[in-house]
Order: sequence, then C-alpha cells, then structure tokens
Amino acid sequence: MRTFEEIKNTIETGLGMHVCDLKIENVKLVNVFSGEVYPTNIYIKNKRIVSIDPSADLEAKKVLDGNGQYALPGLIDAHMHFESTMLSPEALASVVVPQGTTTMCADLMEIANVAGEEGLRAMLQSMNRLPYRMLIEVSSRVPTAPGLETTGAVLGAEEVANIMEWEESVSLGELDPSKILFVKDEYIKKVADTLAKRKLVNGHAIGRLGQELNVYASSGISDDHECVNTNEMIERLKVGMKVFIREGSSERNVDELIRGVIEHQLDTSNLMFCTDDKHAREIQVEGHINYNVSRAIDLGLDPMKAIQIATVNSAKHFRMEDEIGSITPGRLADIILVEDWREIKPSVVIFEGNVVAENGKLLEECKVEEYPEWLKHTVILKNPITAESFAVPSKKQDGSTKIHLIDLIPRQIINHHVLEEMQVKNGKIQVNIEKDILKLAVVERYGKNGNVGVGFVRGFELKKGALAYSMSHDHHNIVVVGTNDEDMALAVNEVARLNGGLSVTCGGKILNSMELPIGGLMSEKPAEEVMAQLDILNADAKALGCGMDAPFMSLSFISLPTVPDLGLTDLGLVDVLEHKLIPLEAEE
Repeated sequence: MRTFEEIKNTIETGLGMHVCDLKIENVKLVNVFSGEVYPTNIYIKNKRIVSIDPSADLEAKKVLDGNGQYALPGLIDAHMHFESTMLSPEALASVVVPQGTTTMCADLMEIANVAGEEGLRAMLQSMNRLPYRMLIEVSSRVPTAPGLETTGAVLGAEEVANIMEWEESVSLGELDPSKILFVKDEYIKKVADTLAKRKLVNGHAIGRLGQELNVYASSGISDDHECVNTNEMIERLKVGMKVFIREGSSERNVDELIRGVIEHQLDTSNLMFCTDDKHAREIQVEGHINYNVSRAIDLGLDPMKAIQIATVNSAKHFRMEDEIGSITPGRLADIILVEDWREIKPSVVIFEGNVVAENGKLLEECKVEEYPEWLKHTVILKNPITAESFAVPSKKQDGSTKIHLIDLIPRQIINHHVLEEMQVKNGKIQVNIEKDILKLAVVERYGKNGNVGVGFVRGFELKKGALAYSMSHDHHNIVVVGTNDEDMALAVNEVARLNGGLSVTCGGKILNSMELPIGGLMSEKPAEEVMAQLDILNADAKALGCGMDAPFMSLSFISLPTVPDLGLTDLGLVDVLEHKLIPLEAEE
C-alpha cells in the first residue's frame, strides 16, 4: 500500500524538489497503455517511476545509459507452481529473473497439500529476500479430490478465508469443475468469501464445454489456464473468462492458441501468459514468459499485443495495474531492457528500481535460507514396500482380461481413457512392454494408511527399469512407473530414504537419485546443481527407452484426479469427469 509520505515524495520529486534515485536515459519506451513506442528517459525514486516525459530534466544520483534499447515492463507469470521447478523460491530467482520475469502469481497448492497453512508460511519466509515479486493464489483444493486421495493436510473454508487476508494474496487458486458442477458447498463458500473481498477466483476448466462451462463460469470463475485448442479458448472467452496461455514442460499450448488468435483475429485484451509447471533447465535454456512473448511474435502476433499479454493484461486482471504491468508514473519500477523487442532477451532487469540482473545473470546471489526441519521429514511409509506391493490381481487365473488404461497424449497433461486387452498369469495382470503398457502405482507417503493404488499407462516407452517421484499432483504421494515390480519397489524405497525426491532404477540397482527434502517437493540446493542432477536423471530415463522430453514432469501429472480422462491415486483409478473411483478391470 502506498503511504501519504510516499505519494508526497513522488510528487515533490517530479517537481524537482528531491533528487531521483535513478535515471534510465536513451531508451525506446514500450508504452503498453497507449500502444506506442517512443524515445524518452525514465526517472525513478523510492522504487517507483516518477516521470517518462521526454522533456523532463530531473536530477538523479545514478544514470543508466539505455543505449537506444527498448524498455519493457517486467514480465508477469499469471499462474505457476514453485514446487514443479524443484527449486526453492530463492534458487529459482537465478533462473527466471534474468529472463525478465519480475512478478510470479504462485498457487502454492503443492506444499499446502503436504503441510497445510504452516507449509505456506514457511514458503513465504523467503519473500523479502527475493529479487522478484511473489503474489499468492490461495490454494482452493487441499485436498483436490476428497475421498479419492490421501493428502498430508486440509485447508477448509475458514483457513482459506484467513489466508486470503494476507497482503500477498490476490486470488483463490485454481478450482476444478467438479467442485462447482457437483455443487460442493465448502468450495462454493470459498468462492463466495473470495468474491466478497473483491478478489478473483482462478479456474481449471479442463475438458468442459457447453452448458457445463456456462454453469462453471456462472459461479464467478475468472479465468482458465487449461485450454489446449482454439475452440476451448474461444468458448471460454465467450462466457467471460480470461485465458492464460500456458507453456510448461509437458503442457505446450502457445503455438496452438496463438495461431488460433491470429487466424480468428481475436481481441487479445483478455489473454495472459503463464508457465504453470516448467522445469528450471528448460526455463534457463528456452526462456520463461519471455519465451512465450518471443514465440508469439514469431508466429505472427503483433509485438505490442504480445508484450501487453505478458504485462499489463495480467496486472489489470489481478486488479494491480496501479502498481505493476506498465512503465508509467507512480507504478513500481519493474523494467527490462532489450535490444530487439521482437526477441525478448533482457540485457538489464530492474526490480523496484534496482538493477538485479545483467546479461543473463543475477548481480547478487539469492541464498537459500534454512527451512524448518519438520518440513524436511514428510515422507513416511506406513508399510514396507516390496515387489508384491505392486501385484495386480485379476478375476481370472490365466488368459486375458480388459482393463481401463491411461493413454498419454504427447506434450499434454490430459490423457485418453481406453480399454485394452491384457494377459493374465497365475491370477495377476501382466505388463506388455512391446505395446508400451507399463505398470503405474501411487504409494501413500504420509504414514496414514499405507495405501498403494496400481494401474497401467501407455506413453513412457520404457524398455526396462523404473522411475519414481514424490511429487504427484495434487496429493503428492510417491508415483512410480516401471517395467517390473522389483525395480518399482527399489525406486519407491529410494525416494522414501531421501525424504522425497526422484529415482531411476534398473536391474535391481539404483542408477541415480536426487533428494527434494522441502516437503518432498523442492531442493535446498542452488539452481545449477539441481538442474545438472535432473539432466543426469533425464538421460538415465532416456537410456531406459523413455522418449519424453520431461519424463518426471509427465509422471507427476498422471495421478491428478482432476485432469481428464483418468487419474490414479493411492485409492485407485479415478474417472475424472465422473469424479469417482472405478475398478481397474472392465466389466465383461
């Protein structure tokens, strides 16, 4: 909040009564409010922009020569999850800030499902040290699917209402359609409490169209980041929902949706960019929100519109355009300088008036502080995990049986629900490596009941071995995929030994593993170290036959009971659209 003193000081500085902290001279200002680009100087005092008038002549303590570069507002990620990067908020700074992102709207539902409100507070302890802004989309789904999964914590309507009062809280986090279409009172109360505070409700409308989408939107849902094709995007815009165009590691939607925007000449004022879930190495190599902007321009979108999508549109949506999203007087001075506004590669990144990154590097390391010890011991196996834990009994003794199979769609988190004929030997359903049908399991990791849900999946292409990960949306039990039960058990036990993490096993040996002790989701180590280790794990998965770009990201989404068509939790196979558990074997 701006105080009387701050406002008065900004006014007096503009009148020449005080010296500015910084003058950025000789830039081409990309004004996302007026839609113009023009040469000027930018004056900054006490974190805020004082003037962008080309004729202004104010004194400043420091002068930064822009060398004729374009000055853009700091970029905004409209929806993301820190936990998916495997990095702490501090470590992530070295990856995203040099790419020009100065604001991230984070739904901390992953740590909330593990550790509740205290887990959220532990995450927020880093905020004052960060060279970027963290805004909170308060988790609405803790748990995501009550009765269909086991989680570590619960956030009820009262807890959510309290967290919504936090200064950093800007919206109610993504709410899936089942909570509205099945008229769940607790979630409707969360929506009502949020709207009463004049804050937003984020959506998660995957797979919904027609009257279902109309009913969903009528509840007050503001946006959706789950569009995978142009028709879904247009339908959401028709019912008054904003669309977050996502480009993550396993959810690649920019090309499809931007092509649709151009082909149908859609108004871009209700579009924003987000990453949702993107691994750190891909951010470092490919880019963050700057990738979305540059790629949209490559596809033919007007540069001004692409930059507006990444800046002022999000600021307006979250009702923060008076603070961020533009380089205009009174706003916080989040500014990036680029040589070419068609290819967003920042040479300088300024956050709240301070230069924080230059030429792809942070100027000052953002050190990872110590997280609470209790938060690093959240993986507890109630029962021993052995190869027998993953046996899948059949109604038949031998022969074949039909099962409900999770059939993955490349580069997306959605999947197809198909029926598949499987072999049965000695009363147990077998994997079929030749047809790429592997065993998938979710192991309860909070020490509550020892559940193990087992199913089958197609799409990983493993020829041998197993992969395991303690991040499985949104309950974050241990998820494992493999060609044989022995390697699957070894992989799960290694993840448990690490108090959370990833593992690759083959032939009864642990090939590699990486610990993620913060809630079993994030590392305490610097970004480069985590990225290097993940590169090794991905290479190990590839050596076992996996052809996926981001196998562990794909693995983490399979169990999600809110993304069609099927999900797998520790309780078993979930029909997502019907929001119910179904038997693995199909009825004859």
